[in-house]
Amino acid sequence: MAAPAILTAALTGPIATKADNPALPTTPDEIAAEAQAAWEAGAAIVHVHLRDEDGQPTADVELARRTVALIEARCPVLIQLSTGVGLGVPFEQREQLVEARPAMATLNVCSMSFGAGEFRNPPSGVRRLAARMRELGVKAELEIYDTGHLDFALALHAEGLLVEPLQFSIVLGVRGGAAATPENLISMVRRLPAGSAWQVIGIGRDNLPLTAFGLAMGGNARTGMEDTLLLRRGEPAAGNRPLVERLARVARAIEREPAGLDEAAELLSLPGGAGQPSSS
Repeated sequence: MAAPAILTAALTGPIATKADNPALPTTPDEIAAEAQAAWEAGAAIVHVHLRDEDGQPTADVELARRTVALIEARCPVLIQLSTGVGLGVPFEQREQLVEARPAMATLNVCSMSFGAGEFRNPPSGVRRLAARMRELGVKAELEIYDTGHLDFALALHAEGLLVEPLQFSIVLGVRGGAAATPENLISMVRRLPAGSAWQVIGIGRDNLPLTAFGLAMGGNARTGMEDTLLLRRGEPAAGNRPLVERLARVARAIEREPAGLDEAAELLSLPGGAGQPSSS
C-alpha cells in the first residue's frame, strides 16, 4: 500500500485581500472556521498567517494565541504558524510568533527577492529562531524557494540547530525564486537528507499540476487560498474546503489516502503526543 499523504491547507497568506476573493479568511473567527472546513475536507495541517483589524499581516503574539485557541476549540487539526508573516514585518517581530508555542512553525532560511518586494531573513536571525524553536519543541518546517536555500538549510542541520526528521516545503513559482517545473522539484528532492518529510507548494496556476506531480513522487502536498485563489480558470475558490477536497481526490486517485492526525504527527515526529507541543 502506498504511504499516506499529509495534506496541508494554507488558509490565508500575507498578500491577497478580500478584494481579490471575498472568501479569503482574515479575522481570527474566519480563520478558525476555515481551519475546521479544511480539516473536514482532509487536511491534517493548517498553515496560518495572521491579519490585523485592517487586514494587514501581523506578528502579534496575543492574536496568534487567540487564533490558535479558536482553531483548537473547533477541531483537532495540527496548527502551523507562519513566521514569514509578510514582507513588511521586521524579522525581529516575526520570530516572536513561536512564543505562542504551536505544534509547528515555518522557518524561512534565506533572504530573497519576492515578486516586487524583498523578503528579509538574516542568517544570524534565522539561526537564533531555529535555536529557539528547538528549545520550545516547535517543529520547524524549512521553507526552500531555491537551491541556495537548501544549501543553507543543510548547514543549519550540520550545526545541530534542527531536529530530525527534517521537514521541507519546496516553494516553486515565486518571482525571485526557482521556477515551478518538475525538473527543479526533482533536483531539490534528490538532495534532501534520507528520511526527510517534504511537500511541494506550487503558486497560482501551478498549484494543482505541481502538487499532483509531488504526490506521485511520494511527497506531501499543500493547497489553500494562500497558494491559489481560483478553483479553476475563471472560477474563484469559495473558501479552502473545495481546494482541499480536490487535492484529496488527486491523492486518492493514485492510491495515497490523506493522512489522519495521528498518522501525520507520527510521520513528522511531532512532540507532545498527537502533534501538540509539550507543556513547559
